[in-house]
Amino acid sequence: MALRVVFMGTPDFSVATLRALAEAGHDIVAVYTQPPRAAGRRGLELTPSPVQREAERLGIAVYTPVSLKSEAEQAAFRALDADVAVVVAYGLLLPKPILDAPRLGCLNGHASLLPRWRGAAPIQRAIMAGDAETGMMIMKMEQGLDTGPVGLVEKLAIDPDMTAGDLHDRLMAAGAGLMVEALARLETGTLTFVEQAAEGVTYAAKIAKTETRIDWTRPADAVHNHIRGLSPFPGGWCEATIGGRVERLKLLRSTVADGMGEPGGILDDRLTVACGSGAVRLVEVQRAGGRPVTAQEFLRGAKFEEGMKLS
Repeated sequence: MALRVVFMGTPDFSVATLRALAEAGHDIVAVYTQPPRAAGRRGLELTPSPVQREAERLGIAVYTPVSLKSEAEQAAFRALDADVAVVVAYGLLLPKPILDAPRLGCLNGHASLLPRWRGAAPIQRAIMAGDAETGMMIMKMEQGLDTGPVGLVEKLAIDPDMTAGDLHDRLMAAGAGLMVEALARLETGTLTFVEQAAEGVTYAAKIAKTETRIDWTRPADAVHNHIRGLSPFPGGWCEATIGGRVERLKLLRSTVADGMGEPGGILDDRLTVACGSGAVRLVEVQRAGGRPVTAQEFLRGAKFEEGMKLS
């Protein structure tokens, strides 16, 4: 028997789960997503979210409220008569009347091993902290920030050079499969929940622009984790003098390397850069207004030499 589902999500990360639930045969009665945002050079075009585009492709009704706090919005939500709400990176807080409306509650797909990395940016924060493992969890939502009991877990290793983008894609696929399994168990009454541990709570704050500049005085491991944790978006960066002009250089991939020298100094013709201790070798970079290129492609055009320095 298919469940009546309200799906709530916004970015690309959410789309795989929406698609998987539709393919599993559930009756998705409505999709809630963030309103279209201004885009284009002049900000005059309104661009729907990836979830809205997918919902429209599937022929599902789409709702884009700016808030769920009003009685009118809550009444409209209750009128959908959902068995369950599935929430994946929606971006709005759910008031208690919304949480209480579905017959079987609200399930959230969260990209960390709770209670570690509650909050907005768990994928980036896990990599920036040098974590060796993360995962997807299906949690029953309550009013606290990612505090609800956990029903299903799938753990994933974080490889040493994996970027946030790489991990995003793996977690996205894992989360879609895990949510399908959760709803199958929910239908049969076999989905059980366990309270989160009281110890080990950390918070994954939203990435601020002020923390995207690379600090070469930090140890190599920390610099490497910073670069890959911010890749591809918003992207860690530094400044480089290219052709006599200072440019912002986005750093997309790196690896820890041998070497030592003045922090920011280029140590060889493979774009190995000295850090506070040790060094990192840049693997993929992007000049302002350009496309991502390998270090070798970049060096052919930039003519960096050993002894030059990145700020």
